[in-house]
Amino acid sequence: MSPRFDAEPYGVASEHTRLLTKVARMYHERGMRQPQIAEHLHISQPRVSRLLKQAVAMGIVRTVVITPRGVHAELEEAVEQRYGLTEVVIADTDGQTDEHSVTQAIAAAAAVYLETTLIRNDRVGISSWSGTLLAMVDAMHPAPSLSAERVVQILGGVGTSAAQSLATRLTGGLARNTRAEAVYLVAPGLVATAAMRDALLHEPSIAAVIEAWQDLTVALVGVGSLAPSTLLRQSGNAIAEEEEERLRGLGAIGDVCMRFFDAHGQHVASSLDDRVLGISAETLKKVPRRVGVAGGERKWQAIRAALSGGWLNVLITDQATATELVRE
Repeated sequence: MSPRFDAEPYGVASEHTRLLTKVARMYHERGMRQPQIAEHLHISQPRVSRLLKQAVAMGIVRTVVITPRGVHAELEEAVEQRYGLTEVVIADTDGQTDEHSVTQAIAAAAAVYLETTLIRNDRVGISSWSGTLLAMVDAMHPAPSLSAERVVQILGGVGTSAAQSLATRLTGGLARNTRAEAVYLVAPGLVATAAMRDALLHEPSIAAVIEAWQDLTVALVGVGSLAPSTLLRQSGNAIAEEEEERLRGLGAIGDVCMRFFDAHGQHVASSLDDRVLGISAETLKKVPRRVGVAGGERKWQAIRAALSGGWLNVLITDQATATELVRE
């Protein structure tokens, strides 16, 4: 084992320690290359390499990571460890706490995340009726070449004419930005009866989309509180007030793709499931990368539950939400 330099008598440094320090300063502080150091000190380059490694091992050279302003690496790691997530991305809101500012910050962070992590053979599922996801798509820069294979809608997007165009923008916009094939689910997200949904499932065009859900590699979803979002309410796909109360009585506090869950993240089964034309909880949880794009105080409880229940394994959120998620 190499002796540590701080074990030497005070005021005395061996020639070896002096050489280690000199080589380390020439390399790290003066920016000299290893061949230059070898030539300057008349030693071999392999010896320079060994001395540099030993300088690190002895503590003469120490690596310090300085976290830039607006980067929350420690908090990201804390959330990852707390919920067993693959990755957490925390958007910097620059102190803004209103819902619009938080949404825009999360959307911008999600856009950058997708631009840097999607690959050519990714098959991406995307939900409908999410204002945050829509802002994410609008914030993306179109890829110069193919960066995903296809983008598949995983919740029905047919509703009122004004809202439906926004749902179509989600799937179509993401497909354009990634140069991928767009696969639309031309059906409502919520229908009147289970029989109506069963009939739609047998339509060839809809059956083909449902088949495409089976081999998704990425799912992009929002996290909803029990009360429908403004966009969902405007679409005509929102649950009725009496259904909301019935779900609340069953313990539901939030949803992903209109699949509701309780405070522990457990799926709350109800008759509503039979009227939703969208990806099932079981199929969603089989997708390898499940990215939740959500934040804001209104959704804290629902996001915590979604993480606890394994609905997501990647979270893109804001600093206040992340802080709340690791609070005891």
